[in-house]
Amino acid sequence: MAMDTDVVAALRGASKRYGKLLALDGVDLEVRHGQILALLGPNGAGKTTAISLLLGLHDPDAGSANLFGEQPRALAARCRIGAMLQTTAVPDTLQVGELIALFRSYYMSDSSRQPRTVFDTAQLAGVSDLLKRRYGKLSGGQQRRVQFALAIAGRVEILFLDEPTTGLDIEARTTMWKTIRTLVAEGCAIVLTTHYLEEAEALADRVAVLARGRIVAQGSVAQIRARVGQRRIRCITAVDVAAIAQWSHVRSAVRDGERTEIVSDSTEAVVRRLLDQDAQLHELEIQRAGLAEAFVEITKEAA
Repeated sequence: MAMDTDVVAALRGASKRYGKLLALDGVDLEVRHGQILALLGPNGAGKTTAISLLLGLHDPDAGSANLFGEQPRALAARCRIGAMLQTTAVPDTLQVGELIALFRSYYMSDSSRQPRTVFDTAQLAGVSDLLKRRYGKLSGGQQRRVQFALAIAGRVEILFLDEPTTGLDIEARTTMWKTIRTLVAEGCAIVLTTHYLEEAEALADRVAVLARGRIVAQGSVAQIRARVGQRRIRCITAVDVAAIAQWSHVRSAVRDGERTEIVSDSTEAVVRRLLDQDAQLHELEIQRAGLAEAFVEITKEAA
């Protein structure tokens, strides 16, 4: 069967076993041009294994993995990808500018796609201030920023980001989010794994949730959120938050500064009770539950 030319990476019925552990069980997954796919799941769900198959680091025991219609280990495919994994081996003694120059040299250039210059890569990744620093002398957060720069140096068509913002401060995380959006606007596809569900909610076009090696939910962020009927109530009230937490239809209730935040599967009933007990209740907001609540419910069902 011919591959959809808009699909840049895919798993088809992919399974992978490590000894007695079935890490992936018949997974179907597609990544398309200019799309951010967030691959979510609890620890041990199979996320890293799925990425390893797409990168050609391991072969599936059953099914298939491909990049641009090629085997993932094919040189023609590998020259079009970038990866920022959780563990990486980078020469400690080289300066950051030397590392970027080295990594960009691994990519073949043609008339349609040239590797980024060292200057452009550093600017885009937000590491211009580190070019003369030796990699081994950098902090953990600075090293993660450099690893991101190395992953994008080749002007790649698909980028694999495995927990990319772990260890980053707010400013560095914001810079990376901005760069990711720029890359997508240029047509780059991105596969993102993250434990920061607000990150997936802010960035992803599509979400795939893995549990016990299987895809248990897949769709847009809105579609995933719509699977859960919960909503979030925020307000300023004098009603005791511990008492609210015991009400029927309340999943959780916490105090955030002067505001109370309630997650409920029947907001109308909860709001009526709040108003009945506190006539001075104000700054009332009701929102659909976020991706985090949906993720918890979906993985609970899968378990």
